[in-house]
Amino acid sequence: MAEGLNRVMLLGNLGADPELRYTQSGQAVLNMRLATTESYLDRNKVRQERTDWHNVVLWGKRGEALAKFLTKGSTIFVEGGLRTSSYDDKDGNKRYKTEIHANNIILAGRGKGGPSAEMGEPSGGGGRRGSAPPSGGGPSGPVDDVPPDDFGGGDDIPF
Repeated sequence: MAEGLNRVMLLGNLGADPELRYTQSGQAVLNMRLATTESYLDRNKVRQERTDWHNVVLWGKRGEALAKFLTKGSTIFVEGGLRTSSYDDKDGNKRYKTEIHANNIILAGRGKGGPSAEMGEPSGGGGRRGSAPPSGGGPSGPVDDVPPDDFGGGDDIPF
């Protein structure tokens, strides 16, 4: 059987400051809320906007490094894959969450730092579009202790 392809590429703005946490074993995990907005003409030729919200997760040293630069409103380009998991909420109901597990993030904001920059070189934040992120969005308990195999904090990171 042939292997599948699970790839996501998003360009958007952070709706809140990223949250850097650590697992019990000390592994860093950066959680971000990314808004992507697209505009279109409706049937009456009136321009409309639609904003989608995405949960982005970045493991390891890259997450630690980006936590120093990213803030609400930063424009970033994210490459990664979709991961869906389930958990039981406080009432015992089974809930599902889908996240983008990032393996590459590029700062795409235009500002004082120049037209764009790779991770680790701040370029200022872009403007924020859309509305505030919805509240809630998953459990607030401890982070899983083991990162996914292909997104772990390997030692091949250049910083």
